[in-house]
Amino acid sequence: MRRTLPPRTRIAGAMLLACTVTGLAASPAQAQEYRYWSFWDSKDGSWAYAAAGPSSVRPADGAVEGFRFAVSADSAAAGKPRTPADFDAICHGTPAKGGTKRIGVVVDFGTAADAPDGETPPKPRAECARVPEDATAGDALAAVAEPLRYDPGALLCAIAGYPKSGCAEQVGGSDGSRTPGPSAKASPGAGSSAAGDGGSGGADGGPSAGLLGGIAAVVVLGAAAVWQARRRRG
Repeated sequence: MRRTLPPRTRIAGAMLLACTVTGLAASPAQAQEYRYWSFWDSKDGSWAYAAAGPSSVRPADGAVEGFRFAVSADSAAAGKPRTPADFDAICHGTPAKGGTKRIGVVVDFGTAADAPDGETPPKPRAECARVPEDATAGDALAAVAEPLRYDPGALLCAIAGYPKSGCAEQVGGSDGSRTPGPSAKASPGAGSSAAGDGGSGGADGGPSAGLLGGIAAVVVLGAAAVWQARRRRG
């Protein structure tokens, strides 16, 4: 004769299962990180992640553009330039001139923790670029921080020769191992996430946290309904 568990035992088991599923939902696969140059615009004196790449942004006279080398998984986690976006402080010694514009350029080479193996990041720098009126942010950068290095897909790989090699390298594993980074067409400097955009699914293509959480809720509510029904019949 099959024994049945008391209702309260069954509901407790269901709740334990739900908590386990919810815990799994709250612990998705770790997002992949990349080491790359991110591009920033100044907004009212503060930094905002650029919505387009430096080759397509044409800042006006008085703008400040920033570049930061760091390791991150997406724009939300990217480190901002640590030098303030202060045009007056950067370009105070560069007077206006007809037919040109002045762009403040901040270059933050990042920290030693984010540097490629065997390299030491230079100190941050801020320069005032005088460029033609139709110049892009990339032109302003080239005017004050050469040599620049790009990959065949026009992804910015190095500023002022830093880093010496590599381009948007994928950083993974507890041992710090690296594998080739994202496609140049998914340039982090172009405002897209280096790790790609996130959909509703999990980071590894599995079920999303929302789906797992929904399953947990169904388990709890279903068990509670059965328990209530048995209590009424009793």
